[in-house]
Amino acid sequence: MRDPEPDSAAGQPAERPLAIEARGLVKRFDDTLAVDGVDIAVPEGAIYGILGPNGAGKTTTLRMLLGIIDPDEGVRRVFGHDRPHEIARLIGYLPEERGLYPAMRCDEAIGFLGALRGLPVKEGRARGRELLERHGLGHAIDRQIRQLSKGMAQTVQLLGTLVHRPRLVVLDEPFSGLDAINQGKLELLIRDLAADGVTVIFSTHVIQHAERLCDDVAIIAGGRVPYAGSVDAARDRIPAQVRLETARADGRWRAALPMGARHDARASGSHLWYFPLPDPQGSDTGTESLLRALIEGEAGVLSLSLSIERAGLHDAFVAIAGEAAARALAETKEGARR
Repeated sequence: MRDPEPDSAAGQPAERPLAIEARGLVKRFDDTLAVDGVDIAVPEGAIYGILGPNGAGKTTTLRMLLGIIDPDEGVRRVFGHDRPHEIARLIGYLPEERGLYPAMRCDEAIGFLGALRGLPVKEGRARGRELLERHGLGHAIDRQIRQLSKGMAQTVQLLGTLVHRPRLVVLDEPFSGLDAINQGKLELLIRDLAADGVTVIFSTHVIQHAERLCDDVAIIAGGRVPYAGSVDAARDRIPAQVRLETARADGRWRAALPMGARHDARASGSHLWYFPLPDPQGSDTGTESLLRALIEGEAGVLSLSLSIERAGLHDAFVAIAGEAAARALAETKEGARR
């Protein structure tokens, strides 16, 4: 993740122009309200994640942003254009529903996808061969799509999404169906795109990908966005907690533990204690008094570790979207594994 360019006049970080801006997006399908007032702002060059379970409205939101479908209410702009389909040559889109013509060779498939974005077929095929070589599929250039594994075919379609060198890349559940090795390769590719100034926005139900990659995220639950902002700000909504590991379950130091400290016994025989990080402006009860008790008392030789742990994005998701959305997210993840 990169810092914004400094504003030389004001001495403050300059705001990056927006690649995508959406306000109040609403979409209904018959009697179903699929998206209900979504607001999103994606700066140019950012890696932006849209998190939520199946049915939350992720795909519908992406399709509205791209101009594939129009919102019933609200506005959206891509690079300042309110008709995104008119600047399709600047956009690469990998839909959740994968699909390539099975009789096409790999370089032909990539060239064909490039042609849909205005790239001459001959140039697209040449670029396709180059991309296949660069991404370890040079041996498959002449193979038909039907001869590829699922992961290889998905990689070919992804390369077809990038062959015309777009400024904005939109990926709908791009990690779905990939094994751990290919997921890692895709994460590296996304980072490389952003390093080249390309804006990347992707939807996912796997929070770990967003936590590793994203500058900012939007959490979608029930067609609404209860949170849109930086990953760090989302995590900071939950206070950091103190983690203490001791060799014994009791001692004089126990009196220094805050009320409500959670205790977990470990299989190894040691004990874990968790409690919120005390307010440094508050009373003396907390880490300082506990440290004194551990150092000065007999438990000084019995404490194994004391650390401060920050909340993860999953914990933030639960706090922001609620337990029901978190369960739906877990069910989506489990269903994707089967």
